[in-house]
Amino acid sequence: MTAQTTTRLFMIRHGATQSSAEDRFSGSVSIDISEEGKFQVERLAERLTDDSIAAVYCSPLLRAVQTAEILAKPHQLSLIHEEGLREIHHGHWEGLRRADVETQFPEEYAAWEEDPFTFAPQGGEAGVNVIARALPVIRKIVVQHRGQNVIVVSHKATLRLLISSLLGFDARGYRDRLDQLPACLNVLDFKDPVRARLMLFNDVSHYTDHPHRSSGRLSKWWDISKE
Repeated sequence: MTAQTTTRLFMIRHGATQSSAEDRFSGSVSIDISEEGKFQVERLAERLTDDSIAAVYCSPLLRAVQTAEILAKPHQLSLIHEEGLREIHHGHWEGLRRADVETQFPEEYAAWEEDPFTFAPQGGEAGVNVIARALPVIRKIVVQHRGQNVIVVSHKATLRLLISSLLGFDARGYRDRLDQLPACLNVLDFKDPVRARLMLFNDVSHYTDHPHRSSGRLSKWWDISKE
């Protein structure tokens, strides 16, 4: 890749779901986006209509596919499904509300809160495993679409882990320091597959005029009300 060529990735979280509204672990669960989520994504599609998009990649999970279909329609593009972009698997926590997990599996939940990067609930994935499968997908996209704009639709934890890794942050703190709202837009520019610059982060101005205040959806470190 020449020094003058920039590849731009529009890295997007899927639209809102009922499970996200209920604060449930639904990493590997196949669920629809809600009507609210559809509204959010349609506003984002309008925002990106005039951009020249070369390809649309997405996680194979239903909520990501539905989001990607809406975003791809104005550009008349077919979706490219990538297993590596799926959400982190929460094992036997899947489908449970966060409050229920804290009650039913207190020791396991405490260990995950302390180190979600290397610890995983029974049957689930740690953050380091997500990076191992997702980062090569991003590298492939950048290599295959040099100098182009590409939409990448994924999930909350996966995107936070990818952004941490691409920018050289300590990924152990991804739940404390990074948020990803439904249908948010992140823009990363690449000069080559390993050099990325963050141009926009967690932006939802396409569907709200007021910045979101994070509370209760990150870690206990952030959620001061639980201290």
